[in-house]
Amino acid sequence: MDDNIEVKQGMPAWVSIALALVAIIAIAGMGFGWYDYSNLAASQQTTAGQLKTAQQDTAQQIAGLDKRLTDADATSSALQSDLGVVTKKLRLTEGELKEARDEAAKIQTDSAQKIADLDTSVKTQLATKASTDDLNTVNGTVTVVKNDLDGTKNDLKMARSELGTLIARNHEEVDVLRRMGERDYVEFTITGKGKPQKVGAISVELRSVDPKKNKFTVALVVDDIRTEKKDRTVNEPVIFYPNGSHEADEFVVNSVAKDKISGYVSMPKNPGLTSTVASGF
Repeated sequence: MDDNIEVKQGMPAWVSIALALVAIIAIAGMGFGWYDYSNLAASQQTTAGQLKTAQQDTAQQIAGLDKRLTDADATSSALQSDLGVVTKKLRLTEGELKEARDEAAKIQTDSAQKIADLDTSVKTQLATKASTDDLNTVNGTVTVVKNDLDGTKNDLKMARSELGTLIARNHEEVDVLRRMGERDYVEFTITGKGKPQKVGAISVELRSVDPKKNKFTVALVVDDIRTEKKDRTVNEPVIFYPNGSHEADEFVVNSVAKDKISGYVSMPKNPGLTSTVASGF
């Protein structure tokens, strides 16, 4: 009995230490195991959440694809329906186009025939009326000659100045003289007294007017030389010679009114030149 007790009391100290270390290692292993288990559980939970989200996204995408496929089928059906309508209309248009072409060909044929008939008719009428047209031409020529003769007679009724030129009494007669082409004419109207106005190569200033007696007084400036013509009568030419010319110009007043005169200046077409100045004032 005593011997057994002695043996127990004699257990080495390292065994106790070893047992303590084993116990510590076991406890640490349990701790690490629990930590790993907790992490694994958390990872599994996270993975499960992500998988669920992915499944939801996939489901939504599949639903969207299904809707697009359904819409595409509907669009395809509508297009096929429209294509059928267009095909029917094109067939109808082709028929109408053929009908229109036939109608146009018929109209063209009818028009060509009508043009041919009209051409024949016109040629016949022209041949029939040839003599009448010739007669009308002769009559027209006679009328022109008669009008020229009448115009000449009217010209002969005009008075002549001391130079032998015809004196126009109004704008119409000025036009007649202008058409004869013997002289150049510049018409004028001067309103207001004391206001010089350029007429051709001269300057004209109205000084006074007596409408009751058809008289007027003007001052003419020719080549910077001023000369006053007093109490001149309507249609009475005032003759003057520009510097360097031996052919006279004529100043004629056709009408007078209150502070107003109208008339023209007559000039030779090709005035001759001379070394001397002749004054008609």
